[in-house]
Amino acid sequence: MRVRQLTAAAAALLLAAGLGGCSDGPVRGPSPVPASADPTATTGDVRPADRGAVRDGGTLHWALDGVPATLNVYQRGASADSALLAHALYPSLFRPDEHGRLVPDPDYLAGAESTPPGQQPQVVTYRLNPHAVWNDGTPLSAADLTAQRAALSGLDPAYRGGPAAGYDAIDSVTQGADPHEVKVTFRRPCAEWRALFGPLYPAAETATPEAFNRALTGTGHLSAGPYALTRYDADGGRVTVERNPLWWGDVPKTDRIDFLAAPPERRLDALDQGRLDVAPLTAAVDRAEPPASSSPPSFPPSPAPPSGTPGAADAPVDPPAGAPEAAALALRRAESLPGVTVHRAAAASLTQLTLNAGHGPLGDPALRRAVGRAVDRRAVAEAALGPLGLPGAPLGSHLLAADQEGYRDDSPAIGPDDAAQLLDAAGWKLPNGGTRTKDGKELALTLLIPAGSATAKRTADALVIGFGELGIAVNPRTAPAGTFVQDQLADGEYDLALFSWPVGASPAAEQRAAYAKPRPDADGALDHGRNYGRSGTEEIDRLFDRAAAELDPAARLDLLQEADVRIWQLGHSVPLYQRPELVGVRTGVTGAGAFGFGWPRFQDVGWSR
Repeated sequence: MRVRQLTAAAAALLLAAGLGGCSDGPVRGPSPVPASADPTATTGDVRPADRGAVRDGGTLHWALDGVPATLNVYQRGASADSALLAHALYPSLFRPDEHGRLVPDPDYLAGAESTPPGQQPQVVTYRLNPHAVWNDGTPLSAADLTAQRAALSGLDPAYRGGPAAGYDAIDSVTQGADPHEVKVTFRRPCAEWRALFGPLYPAAETATPEAFNRALTGTGHLSAGPYALTRYDADGGRVTVERNPLWWGDVPKTDRIDFLAAPPERRLDALDQGRLDVAPLTAAVDRAEPPASSSPPSFPPSPAPPSGTPGAADAPVDPPAGAPEAAALALRRAESLPGVTVHRAAAASLTQLTLNAGHGPLGDPALRRAVGRAVDRRAVAEAALGPLGLPGAPLGSHLLAADQEGYRDDSPAIGPDDAAQLLDAAGWKLPNGGTRTKDGKELALTLLIPAGSATAKRTADALVIGFGELGIAVNPRTAPAGTFVQDQLADGEYDLALFSWPVGASPAAEQRAAYAKPRPDADGALDHGRNYGRSGTEEIDRLFDRAAAELDPAARLDLLQEADVRIWQLGHSVPLYQRPELVGVRTGVTGAGAFGFGWPRFQDVGWSR
């Protein structure tokens, strides 16, 4: 539903947020933390688009990691770049505001209303914008929603994209009183119905398995965004969109946007040479390689913007000792590029320390709680984010980011503040110095982190120091991020693991799999699914399920907060901080930057007068 989306397990954990919904099925595919978030705060860092100050015409050059294999974000080959392009080309009935709340997009939706809580069955009535048409002139209609529901419900295995959360809760889609009214009836209550049909694809692309399973690439496909696709050159690394002549909304300010494949390691050069106008720089900074010289450069620390995240993908090697210094150099270079502004924001993704209950001594929940309390979250956040120019804001919720409505720090639920007391009570005693022991065994834990990330290394270093002061020996072990999930997290040969989960407007659906109680599979072995902490309870599962079906927003939030309290008490994991986001933008470009929870309103992006 947003730029960050889930395309495979690795992408789900290490890149970004997904397409929300109302079921427990797979989710497929953006200052110090107060006790509750300031509702006036904003998460993004974008030069606001005053359309009157943006000139008409011109071309923008926007960096991609690569030309995506498909524009259908629900297919397994999709990427975050697929979702970025989809925002320019396809409808989303709702879009996130700066706090992650889903609000109707008036370009596509004149209104939407659900039956009140307690009334069964739940029926959502959509009023589609009567001017909204596909670029062959066909109006958006119930047929498009019907076909997408069939493709994503999981009822027909011939659709190879797999089910998307929420669509399996739909009982029927019918036309209402006129062709622009659509009624969606649910077989069970779906609290997060606003997350559905975003993006929405034309029935021609989803009505049959054969149509849906084709890679959505190249020109000639229907779209209905402010821009239309005019070039799709995978070999040449270029996707071009131009103004949609049938667009009914605000006229796009820019004539054309060229999306150019630019690997992160080349983006600073491309910005410096004027070949890019908008370029995400998180990975370019975080995975910068140290200079070839034998000793790292020395300079005083200086504030800087966000860098990559512990979850950054595709890093093939362990971070050398000079990785933080290399990241600082890359960041300094980015800030010094003439004609480029570096934008910083906290991304819609939560970095957490997961405690593996299925390995070693952390099978004891009392020890997990003690280890969780031993984490100095503020010190860790400051170590990770401070060098990047972001406040060291620790998180207190597994399910909500600090800027989201209803955020609450539930960390007191883990137990008393005195971690040493909790460790003693769990039977791990501290001799005169050294490492705690129990029954003759030392409390020595492995910490799995993705390789190649300077932010991960800073985070791990802070954790090692903090744990060491309490007599817990921690040995960091890096693994290539490209295989981090399937070869490391899935195998479970670690005690602690550092990675990120996406967070969005639909936590009951988006987050459930991370905390679902492991169940025996057909062979009797415990199947943890995507719960890499390998601990869970029936109560937590029920709270998620009730929240997903609770139509009253306040009651739903209460259930989510109760689930968060139980996750803390379980000692499952420790939320640390929101992932940093760093974007370089050419001076004079308006409406682009670090979007936080949001995504670009492409028709407003352009060059200042």
